[in-house]
Formats: sequence, C-alpha cells, structure tokens
Amino acid sequence: MKLFGTDGVRGEAGSFLTATLAMRVAMAAGIYFKDNAKTNKILVGKDTRRSGYMIENAIVSGLTAIGYDVVQIGPMPTPAIAFLTEDMRCDAGIMISASHNSYEDNGIKFFDAHGDKLPSDTEEEIEKIYFDEHLIGESQAVGKEIGKAKRIDDVIGRYIVHLKNSFPNSLSLSSMRIILDAANGAGYKVGPTVLEELGAEVIVINDKPDGFNINENCGAIHTNELCKNVIKYRADLGIALDGDADRVVIVDEKGDVIDGDQLIGALAKYLFDRGLLRGRGIVTTVMSNQALDDYLASFDIKLYRSSVGDKNVLEMMKKENLNFGGEQSGHVIMHDFAKTGDGLATALAVLAYLVDTNQKASTGLRPFTLYPQKLVNLNVSEKKPLETIEGIGEIIKELEQKGMRHLIRYSGTENKLRLLLEGRDAKALNEYMEKLVKFFKKALGG
Repeated sequence: MKLFGTDGVRGEAGSFLTATLAMRVAMAAGIYFKDNAKTNKILVGKDTRRSGYMIENAIVSGLTAIGYDVVQIGPMPTPAIAFLTEDMRCDAGIMISASHNSYEDNGIKFFDAHGDKLPSDTEEEIEKIYFDEHLIGESQAVGKEIGKAKRIDDVIGRYIVHLKNSFPNSLSLSSMRIILDAANGAGYKVGPTVLEELGAEVIVINDKPDGFNINENCGAIHTNELCKNVIKYRADLGIALDGDADRVVIVDEKGDVIDGDQLIGALAKYLFDRGLLRGRGIVTTVMSNQALDDYLASFDIKLYRSSVGDKNVLEMMKKENLNFGGEQSGHVIMHDFAKTGDGLATALAVLAYLVDTNQKASTGLRPFTLYPQKLVNLNVSEKKPLETIEGIGEIIKELEQKGMRHLIRYSGTENKLRLLLEGRDAKALNEYMEKLVKFFKKALGG
C-alpha cells in the first residue's frame, strides 16, 4: 500500500484514513524527525472537518508514544502551519486537511522545521518506517520519555501579523468593498480579520463551519454564490478560499472569475515592475496556458514549468532561485512571505496591485487573452498505466499533428483522469476532447 500521494496522505476518513493509520503515520514521521530533533516539539493544526478530531487525537497519540511533545493549535490554514512551524521553532509541522475535497475525505500534510513540504525521498523514508514493525516497536517511549501535548489558542495573532506585513505600509484597503467566501474552512477567522485590519469593508459568506459543510457548494471550487454576491453588494472584488486556505480564486467587480494564469501573469508583471521578481523568471506547471508564456516573454521574463503540485512548483523555484510561482488552480507561492501556496497572501498581493495601480479587477487582472483550453476530469474505476492502453499512442500522435498541446494524467488524490487540451481552434478543441473522453471511458471504465 502506498501512503503518500501528490500532497501528503489523503483518503476517505474512517476507511482508508483510519485512526490506526493516522497514529502509525505520525509515529513513523516522528521517528524520522527524531534523528535531527532540536526542540522535540511538533506542531499540529487542522481544518474544520468533523473527522479532524479523530485524526488529530490519533496523531497526538502516535507522536507522544515515541517521545515527541505536541503543540495543538486547532483550525488554521495550511500556510499558517508552514509559517508557525518555523516561527515557533518546532522540529516539524502537521496539517490535517483534504484541502478542496468534500468533508468525507481528510489528509495529513507534513512540513519540516523550515516550514517546507517534504520532498518525495523523505516521504519514501517515512513510508519505509511505517511498514517496519521492528523499528516501530523498539521506538516506543516509556516512563518519563513519553511525550506530552498542549493546546495553544492564541497563535492566530502571529499569522495575522505575518500576513499584514506582506501588504505595503504605504497602501490601504479603505476604499475597497470585498466579499470573502471562507468555504466554511480553516480561513474563516483569519481571513476577515486581516482584511478588516487593513481597512477594507468586508462581507463574509460561508464562515459557519459545522464539520460537514466545508467546500460544500462554496469556496474556490464552487464560486457561483460569490459571483452573485459581488454583483448584489456592488463589491470591488470577491475572494474565494478553499477548505485549508492554501488556494484562492478571485472574482472581479462584474461577478466574473479571473483565470488563474491571468492572475499569475498580472502579479508577475507587477512584481517585475517593482523590482521584486527575483531571477527574472517564474514557475508554473504543465497545466498553464501557453498564452502566459508568450505574455511574459514579451517582457523577457522566463517561465519554467514543473509537474503538477505546489510542492513541485516550490522545488523548481528553489532550483532556479526564484521567488514567485503558482498553479492555474489558485495555488500561488509568494516565497518572500510563504513557504507554500497561501490564499490570503495571494489575495493581499492582488489587492496591493489593484490599489497601487488604481485599476479595476476586470481589466488589471486580465493582462492577456488566453488561448482556448479545455479541461475534463473523468471518473475512472481503475488507474491503469497510461502507456499500456491500446491505441493511446495513435490518438496522442493525432493531437500533436493538429498542433494541440495536451496533458493526460491521473489525479494523485482521487480516482480521476485529468484531460487537458489547448489550441488556437476552439471548435477542433471541443471535438477532440469529446473523442478523448469517449476513448478513455471505454478503456478505463469511466
């Protein structure tokens, strides 16, 4: 059994992600981190899912069983865990969340002492420990060596100050009316507080989590309600977070969603103009629109492409010594302020850009026209290796002959096949997407 996917350990709570699995994963991670322990503390946070209680207690049991002390801080955004792990001098941080998934799922994400997500080789080491009965057994603490746990409820202030420090002191949001959709998730307290303290008039929706309504017809995945409220209240901007607030979707004053690639392009150019874009380059993923490449190239800004996942974006940013990157889906990494995708930090950067340049979101956040692109998520009954599917070579060759950029991959967290096509001819794009969907439904039982 493989534990780690593209973003930690994730699955249906109570079936795949049981209390037993969570406790053992925590023990394995604790054993790994013990080798370089400095403070013997691990930070644990979570989003607002009901299953978070079960998993949190299991993780605390696992960590204390091998001698770690645990600091529990309750519901907080994923990027807050990354920041606070380093700020509070912990050996590691753990976030309990399934991000944008519905409440039935949950997940466990790990951060090292610097607040960075773990590289794949570290995850593999933790997996090896997980399955090593002898090592797990001999690592059990006894007597005074057993760890302790304590809950701290006031660390939210540290993260709020950190976010506010990312917003220029010379600017104010006093002229802005903002609708914030908190997705009934981890950002429901932090988000409104930060925006209000920076001067904005804030109307908050979906900020009443009950353990089951996280991401339910709201937030970054479902923006219809936010779009309607932007128009209803004549707001300057709409901000939608996802369940753990590591991604953001922006809605303009007309109630229209801003594409993630256009958002990244606008912010990259703004940082470049202010002399804040290190290395004259950015990182996006293979999912991003070719029009973003062409737009940035016109300013001699280089675009690097990584595999999907903000962890992969960050790894390439470090490799190329860059401080800005992101995903089309709304994970944007402002590395001068955040170690991972941070929905609120990104929203503040967007607001700073609009206030500083005196632009409306509908124009300022659409600096170029996208090439036609179509994305379909296809439910599949099994993840058969793509290269073994009969006829796939021929259909890909046909796409390339038509000049269509394509990306065909399985989701790392769900039983889904993701199909992306991009080209200049929208009609041909739709025709070939229908052909692709039909082909893979037959091949994979979609």
